[in-house]
Amino acid sequence: MSRVQLALNVTNIDEAVAFYSKLFDAEPAKRKPGYANFAIADPPLKLVLIEGAEGGTLNHLGVEVMAAEEVVAAENRLSGEGLATTGIDDTMCCFALKTETWVRDPDGAPWEVYVKTGDAEQMSNTVLSEGSPACCAAPEPVTLGQEPTAQR
Repeated sequence: MSRVQLALNVTNIDEAVAFYSKLFDAEPAKRKPGYANFAIADPPLKLVLIEGAEGGTLNHLGVEVMAAEEVVAAENRLSGEGLATTGIDDTMCCFALKTETWVRDPDGAPWEVYVKTGDAEQMSNTVLSEGSPACCAAPEPVTLGQEPTAQR
């Protein structure tokens, strides 16, 4: 089973966790300083909250899959359709080890397709394999409809 991921920038992680816990009747699956994520069953959603950036803005979108083979298949399909992807990277980011690929929509919204392969103790990005640097924490909020200042 895969699920859509929505990563939001928030100004106060405690208030955001309290709100989304009530909204989805769920507790965070992971909680770290300035970070929380929810694995919501109904509707199937991975909700990520990242504190410190401009609140109420989109950080990024994604599709969480269950196996690395699904990331490879997505990368092959997306690049085969002529979309500019980052290639496949193994990263340590957002308190997790992940295998991922990234693409941007026509308005610049970043999407990742990823599988979580383990837990990590850092928020910041470390690329563990060759390829383009990638991370769930965008350096600046994404304003949809405007060209991004830094391409992934």
